[in-house]
Amino acid sequence: MGKYQLDAKSKVAVRKYQEKQTPAKVDKKQQLEKLRAEYLKKKEKQTDN
Repeated sequence: MGKYQLDAKSKVAVRKYQEKQTPAKVDKKQQLEKLRAEYLKKKEKQTDN
């Protein structure tokens, strides 16, 4: 008890929903990596001067 059984139509709907949700997380990670790279460049310039 407590387990849900999905039919084929529901499985497809769940998969589509999950695919729509995942790119937002990937974009956040890429954005954080970009910001980190910019920060490190600024920090490096400051230490060179």
